Parts: sequence; structure tokens; C-alpha cells
Amino acid sequence: MPSDILRKRKIAVLGSRSVGKSSLVMQFIEGHFMESYYPTIENTFSKSVNYHGVEYDCDIIDTAGQDEYSILNSKHAIGIHGFVLVYSVASRNSFDMIQIVYDKIVNFCGIHEIPCVIVGAKMDLSQRGSRQVAPSEGEQLAKENHAAWIETSSKNNINVSKVFELCLGEIERHSPSHKTEPPANKCIIM
Repeated sequence: MPSDILRKRKIAVLGSRSVGKSSLVMQFIEGHFMESYYPTIENTFSKSVNYHGVEYDCDIIDTAGQDEYSILNSKHAIGIHGFVLVYSVASRNSFDMIQIVYDKIVNFCGIHEIPCVIVGAKMDLSQRGSRQVAPSEGEQLAKENHAAWIETSSKNNINVSKVFELCLGEIERHSPSHKTEPPANKCIIM
């Protein structure tokens, strides 16, 4: 199998509305912070990422915000290698949604755990006294779900690249040594 196929990865960025998903993706892809907020319908971006000396061709899917009543769209689970689940450190509700979204993906795919990074976004707001979610809570949630965890600030470009490196690490951790491309109609089968 050609090595370029083995290095193609699809990463879905999910979370509640207004938590900073698009800001995180745009800072990573284009290197700038979006001052204005425009609700995202859905966008897919491509970027090469070097992780442990291996070049990965990543498709990053910036999704519309999820709420507890929205049904998980199958295209956010089928053929996806890894997930970035984003909450705002200034929103308890967005943090509570992470477990709901995680559980929906796991239930949809019929597996016990997914390659995932849980991201506490907007950590720059904690300096203004807006923090509602402590770092220890994010770490605990990630530990309970066997996921990686990190806090970021897209505005100040803190830990933005690290999110996607951690996601690639989680994908590789969940992959058997005989990695293959997931079939188009299956969930995260590597």
C-alpha cells in the first residue's frame, strides 16, 4: 500500500456553538486570529503536519456547533480518524456538552473509545475572571475518556499546533500496526 495513503488523516473539530472551533482551525491553518464571529456552516481545510518526523496530510473539518438536541451527523463519524472536542473555559454548558458529543460518537460507531483530544479553548479569558471550568476538570474528563487534553488560546496562539499534534498522537495510539485507510462507510476502523 502506498505510504501517502497511510499518512492521510481526517480530523473533525466538534463542540458547542461559539466555543472557538473556527478560531482554533483558522489560527492553525492560516496563522491568524479571527476577531469577528461568523457562525460556521461547515468547512474543510487541508494542511501537512509533521509529527515525529512523519509528514501527515490532514483534512480538518470545522463543523457547525452542536447542541444536545442536534443529531450527530454521520459524516462527522464515518471515515474520521480523530476528533478534537472543543469547549470554552468560560462556558460551563459547553464543557458539559463534551461528554454528550463524545458519547454520541462512541454510540454511533459502536466502539468503546475514540482517538480524541479535549480542548479547553479561550484560556485568555481566564485572565479576565471569566473562567467557569478549572483545568483540573478538563484533565479529569479527558482521563475518564482515555483522551488527550490541552487548553488553548487562539487569540494569543497558545498551544494551537499542539492540539493537532496531540490528535495525531491519539490516532496513532489507537491504530494497529497495520494501519489502513478507514472504509468510506465505516467509523474509525483502522
